[in-house]
Amino acid sequence: MGNFRVASRYAKSLIRLSEEKSIFNSVSESADLVFNTLKNSKELRAVLKNPIIKQETKMEILKQIFSGKVSSEVDTFFNLIIEHNREDILFEIISRFIDLKNEKLGIVNAVVKSAIELDDETKSKIQKQLEDFTKKKVILSFKVDISLIGGFVVLINDQVIDSSIKNQLKLLKKKLMSETILNN
Repeated sequence: MGNFRVASRYAKSLIRLSEEKSIFNSVSESADLVFNTLKNSKELRAVLKNPIIKQETKMEILKQIFSGKVSSEVDTFFNLIIEHNREDILFEIISRFIDLKNEKLGIVNAVVKSAIELDDETKSKIQKQLEDFTKKKVILSFKVDISLIGGFVVLINDQVIDSSIKNQLKLLKKKLMSETILNN
């Protein structure tokens, strides 16, 4: 069974448990903390994936890092993951949990790449337009990509909205090339 399917099963179980116990918000906050910690620590992810390191050691490391910072259910969830030898995909499990949580709450993440740093007013307009387009709450992250020349590109789920000058020039070139070929 692929890692995505396994991660999805564990993530769905954690969501179900948190809903049954009416602790969805605290488990979500804990999952966000675990996700950010794992995302920002390549070393911790490497330790969890290393088959040479004993499971007890991995559990002790997780306890030292997260003790008192995550809900008791997430702490118990760590035990379950390690007991079933799935600590190597903990990051994928937590990532999937966050995806499912966002889907449940009607939240979508989007990345906006622009040629220059955008001002707050422009960021707000883009966010409003994307929320109107998706009918969901949009959490934006912004990146500068000078190769775009001007305009911006939005990556939202599996969609790309490209209104960059670079793309407009590429489309214009393609159109001119096709017209030249047709006229000859």
